Amino acid sequence: MTDAAFSRNEMMIVAAARELAGQRVCFVGVGLPNIAVNLAKRTIAPDMELVYEAGVFGARPARLPLSIGDPTIVTGATSVVSMYELFSLYLQGGLIDVGFLGAAQIDRFGNINTTVIGDYGAPAPRLPGSGGACEIAITARQVFVIMRQSKRSFVERIDFRTSPGNLGGAEQAERIRREGGWLGRGPSVVVTDLGIWHFDETGEMRLDSLHPGATLGDVRASGGWEPKVAPEIGTTAAPTDLELRLIREELDPGGAYTR
Repeated sequence: MTDAAFSRNEMMIVAAARELAGQRVCFVGVGLPNIAVNLAKRTIAPDMELVYEAGVFGARPARLPLSIGDPTIVTGATSVVSMYELFSLYLQGGLIDVGFLGAAQIDRFGNINTTVIGDYGAPAPRLPGSGGACEIAITARQVFVIMRQSKRSFVERIDFRTSPGNLGGAEQAERIRREGGWLGRGPSVVVTDLGIWHFDETGEMRLDSLHPGATLGDVRASGGWEPKVAPEIGTTAAPTDLELRLIREELDPGGAYTR
């Protein structure tokens, strides 16, 4: 454990990266998932294959990609194909272990909104939309989510369901996945700037770990529902000197993700 000071965003990124230990193939979403997955590649999961929506499998970016279309993701990649081939042969072919996504809104069952805030016809604002997120959510074996937590983002009811999680609960989700032929098991992990959430047998999020300095009061004040909490809630291990150095000097020296 390091004695160096760290921000809530840095703790979130580190905690998300650690959740990828043991994973083999990860489909990387834009935004916060990008830095978390690249940190994992440099620390806890060096053999993990990174997949980007632009058509790159086995990406080995020398620096943090600015977007899914950044040319750095092609350098040293195992394969570069069309987006159609990536989605149809790799994702829908069942080759993705984890889809790592961000979210503007999420509800207690892990349903994600990245489309609009407010009324669809007159949104405030209109968001980027799905991209490949919906397909990733229903096809990757597991879905991990990283996002900052607030009453605006952790909501009782999302304004638009862009990417399905556990829908209205585990029983409904299992039935629809089976009837629809979805390959994925749905969301497994949600990492925020306050803690780490997993999903219980009902398909609802359960808080299992609080980050250093965060309290249950903070969590309750930053969500739109009364959270389920593990009987023995843990404390997330603080970032190491190596993890902080990689974030600050190599991955995000400008502080775009960590401010």
